[in-house]
Amino acid sequence: MSSPQRLSEQLREAIEEEVATGRLKPGTHLDEQELAERFGVSRTPIRETLSLLAGEGLVEIRPRRGAVVATLSPQRLVEMFEVMAELEAMCARLAARRAKDSELGRLQDLHTRCAQAAQAQDPDAYFYANEDFHQAIYAASHNDYLTEQASALQRKLRPYRRLQLRVRNRMQRSLQEHAAVLESIRAAEPEQAALQLRNHVVVQGDRFADLLAEMRQVEESPVSP
Repeated sequence: MSSPQRLSEQLREAIEEEVATGRLKPGTHLDEQELAERFGVSRTPIRETLSLLAGEGLVEIRPRRGAVVATLSPQRLVEMFEVMAELEAMCARLAARRAKDSELGRLQDLHTRCAQAAQAQDPDAYFYANEDFHQAIYAASHNDYLTEQASALQRKLRPYRRLQLRVRNRMQRSLQEHAAVLESIRAAEPEQAALQLRNHVVVQGDRFADLLAEMRQVEESPVSP
């Protein structure tokens, strides 16, 4: 049997995934009893998990309504992506100075995984490979506090980063941007790596309009059983 802490972590990951995939849409009420029955647990770990997700910003606890999936305004979303871009730029800058050969090799392997997913036109596979690629850059920065902050904000933005990959041709453009970031890190060019990763992450102009269009489609689409 999983420890209470491990169970809450497993439940957090499962509910996070349902938010990221759109099964749980923004504004959806999260009924503790329904979730407990669906995951085969008591209400106590569900309550603890919802509290964790509220701390991450993925869930809101509202008076008289309980827990609901958080809804971000366009302005809030832009602000979060701006901060994410700066955090990741800092990670890339440090990685270009500190990455070990083994870490460069892992980045190359993950870039190859992204390329395979893009070739297969599989946005879900690309999403997971992309997450691992970014996490590998965080790790290569060798700054634990920075990694913790970047990872926390990455979790909050997971549903929206996933949606971005469903925009036409975004996977291929993302792959090209990854290649440029990786080359700068490999060449030990900190400022170039930071600039390229910042531009890769930040959402503005047409990219933001495309993301909003994808968000509307998810909100209007029926939930899969």
